[in-house]
Amino acid sequence: MTIGYASGVFDMFHIGHLNILRQASLGCDHLIAGVVTDEAVLQIKGRAPAIPQLERMQIVAAIRYVDEVVSDDSADKLQVWHAHPFDVIFKGDDWKGTAKGRRLESAMAGVGVEVAYFPYTVHTSSTQLRRFLDGA
Repeated sequence: MTIGYASGVFDMFHIGHLNILRQASLGCDHLIAGVVTDEAVLQIKGRAPAIPQLERMQIVAAIRYVDEVVSDDSADKLQVWHAHPFDVIFKGDDWKGTAKGRRLESAMAGVGVEVAYFPYTVHTSSTQLRRFLDGA
């Protein structure tokens, strides 16, 4: 059985989030979705998510493509892998070829995990939704 992992903030859940979870579910037998903690979002992005983590986890758990939902509090996916082992990690292709993507690929290769990329949904993102809601 192939276990997959897809993480995200999943704030203001939108079609891009659904696309990545749908695509990820096709690449594994059991999909674990990691929902980034409020504290980690604040640290990484410099702002809190609009939707609290518990609610984001409940939304993601309701998606039929997701088999399991876990809290993700680390940018280091090796830490996540140690807590919830997986065979393949799914990322948007906006990571492909970047320094952070290469670091992820190197770390995951060390434990035999494949990094699979899916097309990033450019026309819809949480950042764009925030701008719209802010009237920008």
